[in-house]
Amino acid sequence: MSKPKVIFLDAVGTLFGVKGSVGEVYQTLAKQAGVNASAKDLDTAFYRSFAVADAMAFPDVPAVEVPHREYLWWLAIAKDTFQRAGVLSKFSDFEGFFEGLYQHFATAAPWVVYEDTLSSLQRWQRMDIPLGIISNFDSRIYAVLDALKLRQYFQTITISAETGAAKPDPLIFQIALQKHGCMAQDAWHVGDSRKDDLKGAKDAGLRGILIKRPKQGKIQSPILP
Repeated sequence: MSKPKVIFLDAVGTLFGVKGSVGEVYQTLAKQAGVNASAKDLDTAFYRSFAVADAMAFPDVPAVEVPHREYLWWLAIAKDTFQRAGVLSKFSDFEGFFEGLYQHFATAAPWVVYEDTLSSLQRWQRMDIPLGIISNFDSRIYAVLDALKLRQYFQTITISAETGAAKPDPLIFQIALQKHGCMAQDAWHVGDSRKDDLKGAKDAGLRGILIKRPKQGKIQSPILP
């Protein structure tokens, strides 16, 4: 297997994940706001809301407006999540609650770095392989990577909210490749989604590598001997 000229990685679910579950984080913060809710119900509701949402991509939107669009995108998902869980009406000021929730996910607090992430990144760094991120996350990714002490490993960060295209759209992969001056066949993309990461990368001409993770615990790392 020849050494790639660049390795791209997905972010959430590949490099790091939510501590416990989204539902548990939502439950804890809701309780602080005086609202009791089931973590299991919130978790189920979140993934249903997330699954039916439009892609977080804002083509033809000026860069200065993107953070506000991101905020509104997540606000709609959060409202739908708590509505599905049957507790939205219990909040006296849901948008005030959401503002704190949104900022919470820009910190290290709700995230955990998978135990083999650093060793993999450091190994590729020793091999002089440039690294980049391709993610459907929003612009909070920069703050999160800083907080988790991961940003130093990446030469480029390409996210759907800023490019106007979300994985599996080939355009987001093409934009990331252009930043490295690299041909698609010389690059790898590693991620946990069969559709967005594996198929998306392959359709764009990259080598796609799927990481299969248990819901809790250590990830499998099938990359580079």
